[in-house]
Amino acid sequence: MKKVLVDSDAYTSLIKGSTDVRSELETAHKIYMSVIVLGELLAAFKKGRREKENLKILKKFLLKATVEIIEVGKETAEVYANIKSFLEKEGKPIPINDLWIASQTLETGSALITYDKHFLNIPGLRFWSSFNHL
Repeated sequence: MKKVLVDSDAYTSLIKGSTDVRSELETAHKIYMSVIVLGELLAAFKKGRREKENLKILKKFLLKATVEIIEVGKETAEVYANIKSFLEKEGKPIPINDLWIASQTLETGSALITYDKHFLNIPGLRFWSSFNHL
């Protein structure tokens, strides 16, 4: 079963018409959206002039049968601690929200759909098929 977790930059690219992201999502059996990503999107909407329109599009996306919003839990926190500790020792820190997103990606056994290359510093993290071609 193909499972993916969509990052905020990938969701934004999807809405702007990315055929790569769309193709990846269309072949996924399960699409996770982290509550962290949801928060990033909602905050970005508030800064723009199209908040209502963006909310309507997001709600439609979230209603799809294959999409599930995932919360942060105890297991997520344990994965987070391991990743954060590893990256600090390596001298390769990444933004805190992205640590949580990576943790949930590993926790769910998903591939991460993102354009952010700093995720490559996280051992064991799997990525969507087009990531290597970016």
